[in-house]
Parts: sequence; C-alpha cells; structure tokens
Amino acid sequence: MWTGMGTGMWFDSGRVCLDLLATFTPHGKAEGIRDTDDLRLWLVGAGLVPDRTPLGRLGPDWVAAFRSLRADVDSLVRAELAGAGAEAGTLALALARVNAAAAGPPPGLCAVRDQEGHLVRELCGGVECAGLLSSVARDAVELLTDPGDLALLRSCEGDGCARVYLDTSRGHRRRWCSSELCGNRERVARHRRRVRAVVGVGE
Repeated sequence: MWTGMGTGMWFDSGRVCLDLLATFTPHGKAEGIRDTDDLRLWLVGAGLVPDRTPLGRLGPDWVAAFRSLRADVDSLVRAELAGAGAEAGTLALALARVNAAAAGPPPGLCAVRDQEGHLVRELCGGVECAGLLSSVARDAVELLTDPGDLALLRSCEGDGCARVYLDTSRGHRRRWCSSELCGNRERVARHRRRVRAVVGVGE
C-alpha cells in the first residue's frame, strides 16, 4: 500500500477514481491536493504517470481541474451509495461534466529503453491535463455503470471517516477503508472501552 511518502495519500480504494476521492475528507476538511507538488505525488502514486515523468505544464489550473472532477465523482458515488438517481439538478450536471471529461483521449503509453537498457513505461506525445482527467473520469464511468462493482461499493465505518472503497475481501466483510488506519483506531477504542468497563466493575 503506497502512502505518498508521508503525505497521507492512500491507494487501496480499489479504483483510481475512488483513490482521488480519498484525497479529501469532508468531515475534517482535510485537503490532500493542496498544490502542484501534491498533485504530482498523487498522479505518480495512482499510476497515471510513470515515476520521473516530466510534468512541466503542471500548474494551479491542473489542481483546480482535478479538484472539480473529484467533487463531481464524489457526488455521483455517494448518490449511488444512498440509492439516489442522477437525473436532476446538480447530480445531472456532475454526470454531464464527468462524461465530457471521459470522452477525451487518455494519454498514450509507450515502452522505451532506460539507461540500463530495460524497457520502462513512458507517456507518449506529452502529458496534458485533459488526458489525465480523462483516465480518471473513464474509471468513474466504468465504476458507475458496472453493477458488480457498485454492489461492492462501501463507505468506511470508522468514526468520522468518509472514505469510499470497493469491498473485495473474502466474504465481503471489510468494514474500514484501511485496517492500519480506521481499523486500528476502532480496535484501540474497543480495548479502551473494555479496560474502562473492567476498572468500573472493580471499583
């Protein structure tokens, strides 16, 4: 599980579009894509661009574009979790924007030789914001139109957590976005409750 080198980015949601949602926590107002450096780390961590890919054109407009796409995908995903449709109002607009982004061509992928002569992945034809947005938006469209994946869509049960993930665990009993984060916090809280209960009985 790659954590963004200490940035708090997690890439274990099961889909790239859900990993994008994980960069913002509505309850805590925690922003994971604060600037171009954060976005660069996320793009590499999500596997959208190979490591060391030059991103010379990456600027504040990219950050704004990815945040906007994130907000639209978040609205649609949470509507699905709530069993709501996307026909009217802001949901319809969000769906139209995601569809428009998904319609663009994603970046081309090439195999090139590195300095040691090994074949490595590289994006061809330059890296454009629209192409990377298209990759994430297409992933969102695939999720939203796949009944199998939608049936596995879950919201973390951790206290105050709003992360969404695909439950691909055996038996589909995964309760938390991350066993190391929310799962561990719940285990610690459960232990403290047991200790307090024992202390209370002994008094």
